[in-house]
Amino acid sequence: MSPQCPQIQMSMSHRTVPRLIVSITLFAFDKGEEISTHESHGDALVYILDGSASITIGGKAYALEAGQSVVMPAGIPHAVEAAAQFKMLLVVVFSL
Repeated sequence: MSPQCPQIQMSMSHRTVPRLIVSITLFAFDKGEEISTHESHGDALVYILDGSASITIGGKAYALEAGQSVVMPAGIPHAVEAAAQFKMLLVVVFSL
């Protein structure tokens, strides 16, 4: 991967939602890197920014490319594997 990270511009609006916590994380993977099967306590949205990945949710694999997204429900095992270099934005919503 390039040693330089592209500039990302974000605009955010804020609305108070009682008893929710939101985590937003930007990931960059090299081909073959992975996050092994695990579960989360929050519902997660993955948006592929660049490249391609295989995301397994509940034992079913999904091939995603830049511009595509998928939801990983809380409590369902999931994993991520880089089919090629790729970047993804992960948004997880946790209920308190």
